[in-house]
Amino acid sequence: ESENSQTGAFEDTYAGYLFAYFTGNNVDGEAVRYAVSYDGYNYYALNENRPVIDSKKISSTGGVRDPHILRGQDGRTFYMVLTDMTASKGWDSNRAMVLLKSSDLIHWTSSIINIQQKYSGQEDLKRVWAPQTIFDPEAGKYMVYWSMKHGDGPDIIYYAYANEQFTGLEGEPEPLFLPQNGKSCIDGDIILKDGLFYMFYKTEGHGNGIKLATTRSLTSGQWTEHDDYKQQTADAVEGSGVFKRIGSDKYILMYDVYGKGKYQFTESYDLENFRVIDHEISMDFHPRHGSIIPITQPELDGLLKKWGKPGKTGPAISNPVLKGFFADPDVLYSHKTDKYYIYPTSDGYTGWSGTYFKTFSSDDLTEWKDEGIILDLNTDVSWADRNAWAPCIIEKKTPGGYKYYYYFTAAQKIGVAVADDPAGPFTDSGKPLIDFRPQGVRGGQEIDPEVFCDPVTGKNYLYWGNGYMAVAELNDDMISIRKNTVKVMTPDNTFREAIHVFFRNGTYYFLWSEDDTRSENYRVRYAMAKSPAGPLTIPEDNLILSKKPEEGIYGTGHNSTVKRPGKDEWYIVYHRFYRPDGIRMGEAAGYHREVCIDKMNFRADGTIIPVVSTP
Repeated sequence: ESENSQTGAFEDTYAGYLFAYFTGNNVDGEAVRYAVSYDGYNYYALNENRPVIDSKKISSTGGVRDPHILRGQDGRTFYMVLTDMTASKGWDSNRAMVLLKSSDLIHWTSSIINIQQKYSGQEDLKRVWAPQTIFDPEAGKYMVYWSMKHGDGPDIIYYAYANEQFTGLEGEPEPLFLPQNGKSCIDGDIILKDGLFYMFYKTEGHGNGIKLATTRSLTSGQWTEHDDYKQQTADAVEGSGVFKRIGSDKYILMYDVYGKGKYQFTESYDLENFRVIDHEISMDFHPRHGSIIPITQPELDGLLKKWGKPGKTGPAISNPVLKGFFADPDVLYSHKTDKYYIYPTSDGYTGWSGTYFKTFSSDDLTEWKDEGIILDLNTDVSWADRNAWAPCIIEKKTPGGYKYYYYFTAAQKIGVAVADDPAGPFTDSGKPLIDFRPQGVRGGQEIDPEVFCDPVTGKNYLYWGNGYMAVAELNDDMISIRKNTVKVMTPDNTFREAIHVFFRNGTYYFLWSEDDTRSENYRVRYAMAKSPAGPLTIPEDNLILSKKPEEGIYGTGHNSTVKRPGKDEWYIVYHRFYRPDGIRMGEAAGYHREVCIDKMNFRADGTIIPVVSTP
């Protein structure tokens, strides 16, 4: 249970990271600031790198430093602790810390805890530095720990438990850790991994650096000290912070290289051996001692709504992304134009009776431009004039330039059109590509094509089917199939339609929609494979996108996915009932749909974390 607050039980909902920090040894810099990241490597300051909390309103000194935020065991409450100090008054000037509590990371209640005033026998107390919080599973309480120095003695890391309201401390401060050599230690930072507490701390005043001690019981006094320094630089460092990457077995240990005005980031699988990854890190600000926590998409959206979207954070997507009724979206990143394109079904027509296709383009997945009609059954297709549904597209680089092959459903058959540009114009091949039922299949429809190029072999595949799932290899011309390769590979009885295939880290993913697009329970499941033709392995919990009634979200399905170029950052593009009225439209909800985009994350074993659909 105690690992919940680090990542643990809530990891399935995380979509980004929040970095809380201060910026310098002056009153302006001694305030809480925020930055956000989608990937844990690239960070962007919020609020133009200005404070997000007024230090004068929450502190006794007018300045705060060393912000540390912990997510509570309930997943919804946040606890922040701060050093109540301004350096202008001297390094031995502060006696207090600040405890704060929030449910949204924006609005905080705060309490000042002056150790010297609260407790007797503290007359020679010189400083109270760098508090942090962790849930102690043995006590069932939140432990606040910090370093204190009395008189000429060493800095020692003490602890006390917070009261239930997180407005004060219970009992007397007790020593938590002091190295066996009896010398000073500050800036303790604790994380729980596999039942073992790892505390990184700074050796203050003697061979300054980051060291590690471990224990299985926080208050046992039984710490195993590691002899080596963990920082990977010869420069002076302090203020270490450690966090686990979302969907990964990697941990990041970062620390403040305070003499150089920068942070160093290192990564580790075992929290004992670390590799510098500074070349992968970017920031548009210069932080001092802070902390990083994973956050959910709604939490990230709330922060961006409050303090604005930084220029380069990546998409701050607002659903629905397309204006009007559209469905069955296929998404493409074009290397020719460096833009994203969505190819949907034109919706809003009774009985799915639309007869034309459009495309929309975007530089960043957030703002979409209507590129107009790219294929009209009435004027561009000779073999069908009804039910223009569910297209997909693939980009091919040829010696003569880029080609775009656009597969679409018309009159319950599948055709293909070709263009030199992702926005068309497209020219139909003149005949249906799929107008037959695979051998052994009874019932269903020949609809919902999906095209996929295997990055391992270079072979191209076409998938299709409603009521069944079929695959065939495409010939090199991309407008005909090798009929002797047709294979039925229906995953299980949850398969209805809308197969989508992608490849990541050696695994082929097959996503499909279950139920009927007119049903509020239309939803997405998936399987995994080691080849584009199976066999399929279905994970135990394979439902990854479904309705969210509390947000008025229903009928989520028929998806595609896209990866940001050069990053392992994935998004799912899908449709849902028109919100908020669709759920009250009966069957008509099934052809009054809107297109949405949300972040898609993976666990360390490659399985997909259920998508958090956003309003």
